[in-house]
Amino acid sequence: MLSARSLFQEILDHDESYRLFCSIAAGGEAQGGWENGRIAALIPGSLREPAPKAARHGADEDKHGRLFHALLRKRGLDPVPVPGAADYTVLLEHPDIGRAVLMIAHDEENHLAYCHEELLRLAERGHGPAIRRTLRDAARVETEVYRDVSLAVPDRMGRILGRPRPKSALLAAGIRAVYVYERLAGWRRMVSLRLPERRDALGGPAAPVPGSG
Repeated sequence: MLSARSLFQEILDHDESYRLFCSIAAGGEAQGGWENGRIAALIPGSLREPAPKAARHGADEDKHGRLFHALLRKRGLDPVPVPGAADYTVLLEHPDIGRAVLMIAHDEENHLAYCHEELLRLAERGHGPAIRRTLRDAARVETEVYRDVSLAVPDRMGRILGRPRPKSALLAAGIRAVYVYERLAGWRRMVSLRLPERRDALGGPAAPVPGSG
């Protein structure tokens, strides 16, 4: 049966595919840490309120990268170079890494909440049209990149695992169907802003990686 759980379990059970998955995830999170650190440094003085939160966002992303490296070490594996077409963070659920995934998911919810809060604050200052235009452009590009990476990662994993061609073709067809939906309607959720339930989500210090002290 072709399902997200069976596909992820297949990846987890094979050392080489597990190495690739964790390497992709660690690299993507580390890149996010660097990018948000730069954003924090480049925020102009007239808009300094979100700078500490952007810096906290970057610290969280760095922490996530360390979590994935720790998962590799726990299994006695080293990172591998990430193919360019697959250089993006993906997540999966498995008992051995459940705590790491839960921590990352919690942080990402905080990141989304503070982004909505800060963008709404900027919109109130008259930047609404520029924000909406930027979000629409980003949504269009993101759906295309998500499709390309979502095709590249399973293709690479399929070759490592010796996955049958019909199974790979079915998975690719599903990914392309999701892309069509996102281009037609799904993108709208990516450009809508709402006041988050979690207020001041990144107002405090970043939590440390468990066991890293």
